[in-house]
Amino acid sequence: MNILIAPDSFKGSLSSLEVGIIMEKAFLDESSSFHTNVIPMADGGEGTLETLIYATGGKKIKTTATGPLGVKIPTEYGVLGDQKTAVIEIASIAGLTMVPPGKRNPFFTTTKGIGEVIISAVESGLRDFIIALGGSSTNDGGFGMLQALGITFLDEKGIAVGSFGKDLGSISKVDWSTLHPAVRECSFHIASDVENPLCGKTGASTVFGPQKGATEEQVKILDQQLFHFSKLLQNEKGINFRDAKGAGAAGGLGFAFLHLDGITESGAKLVAEASNLTSAIQVADWILTGEGQSDSQTLFGKLPSYIATIANQHHTPISLIAGALGKGYQHLYKDFTSCHSIAIGPMDLHESIRRAEELLYHETRNLARILHVTKSL
Repeated sequence: MNILIAPDSFKGSLSSLEVGIIMEKAFLDESSSFHTNVIPMADGGEGTLETLIYATGGKKIKTTATGPLGVKIPTEYGVLGDQKTAVIEIASIAGLTMVPPGKRNPFFTTTKGIGEVIISAVESGLRDFIIALGGSSTNDGGFGMLQALGITFLDEKGIAVGSFGKDLGSISKVDWSTLHPAVRECSFHIASDVENPLCGKTGASTVFGPQKGATEEQVKILDQQLFHFSKLLQNEKGINFRDAKGAGAAGGLGFAFLHLDGITESGAKLVAEASNLTSAIQVADWILTGEGQSDSQTLFGKLPSYIATIANQHHTPISLIAGALGKGYQHLYKDFTSCHSIAIGPMDLHESIRRAEELLYHETRNLARILHVTKSL
């Protein structure tokens, strides 16, 4: 029996690759007659780089760049197995988890390092990019990144502005002609499921700013600064992306990439295509996916639901194993053949996370036992 294992991460405890390896071990420990194929999945957030590198036989490239607080840090980008496509994960360069809770303030974070990593990849000969936008600590409209790519931003005195969120409002003039020439040859595919515009009540500052440490007053200032920034770029480039879907992703990084002719795609779809997921589904007898918490909301754009949609198109049964099954999980039977929780009794979240590997293994082994018996009937 061919078993395709394509899980999301169990956030807070296991990466999607770790989940996949544990699930695979459970099946192979049950019977050597199972043929397993592990394709860890991601939706454009943290873990996307690792997922794509594993799925395509790629490699990681170590480098250094400016971190979210303006200090140089060790970081990395990926090169897919095609040796032509670079993967940049925003969470590992300017991620929120990289900023201590007491220092979270989008006035004092920057996307500069993202541009530096792009330049590093460009100078190594790469021109095609997948950008995983999730998990940023920033709200600067991506101007720090654009600055590192060579674009000139000056204040009213003709002096180059700084690179932090607070400096956005100081920009008076933009010169796009200084963009690094090789960047003009690049293509950017943006993995993001965020559809928010740049400004306003549903914009980057209002919706995501508080999560990044912005006060109520700062949210208003940041929103005004992003509007001002968008007008400057509109005057410079002759096009308005302020209200485009996804412009507000990652504190406005989506907006910046749109000005680089970036194409925004569903994170799940982009990862699935790069991993050749559909081809793997076509030869599978059973599919296993998973995530940390599953409930009725899983059906609305979450990664396991995306995988289930493809599985159902090919009439392949699919089981979901979750850290917990929440309210309305019964609706999941619409898309999934079976749904399972790894919890084996009353336990709090801390214990479930601490024992995630053990619990996941045993629940997967139980499913493997059922399938092993079923295929013998």
